[in-house]
Amino acid sequence: MKTPYQNIYKVLRLNRFIVLVVVIGAVLTCITSILFVIKLHKETINNAFVVNTDGSVIPLKMVQQQENLEVEILSHLELFHTYFYHIDASNYEKNLEKALWLGNSSVDALYRQKKADGVFNRLLQYSLVQKVLKIESKIDIQQETYRFETTVIFEINRGSIIDTYELTTSGNIIHVDRNFPKNTHGLLITNFFENKLKKIHNGQ
Repeated sequence: MKTPYQNIYKVLRLNRFIVLVVVIGAVLTCITSILFVIKLHKETINNAFVVNTDGSVIPLKMVQQQENLEVEILSHLELFHTYFYHIDASNYEKNLEKALWLGNSSVDALYRQKKADGVFNRLLQYSLVQKVLKIESKIDIQQETYRFETTVIFEINRGSIIDTYELTTSGNIIHVDRNFPKNTHGLLITNFFENKLKKIHNGQ
């Protein structure tokens, strides 16, 4: 003989089964979501994204970014040292103005010191031509701020006499906003120093 209690037991068993299924489903969903987020996080760490000119999103590997950073820093240093040291009476104002956009107050202080010492006046007075022959830089890009040391070989043409010099400079590089066309790399030289200058004998 069936009683109402038997129906209640069936309903309770069914409810318990449904609750159990829902709980298991929720747990599996949470685990799947966590695994997906972890995977997405790892992919995000190893990738950066830029928007192309056509609006598409382009992934860039961090390794590629490091390679690009090294190229940009070396290019920035070469550009700066060319502007700052490859000068003559006709271009020194224009070149130095461009160089000052690539460095901070330490570069400006050196420029003002050279101006006070009469370096540029002698350039005009004797029609000197200072020509950069070679630029080599060593950089450390493990972490910002990036340390650099640059060796510049340049010659000073005094007409009948040409003297060659080797200059070693050092400083740091930091990121700033890009400024086209004045600072296309978005980098800035800080703590700039002229460390050592020596004359190279002809034929060396």
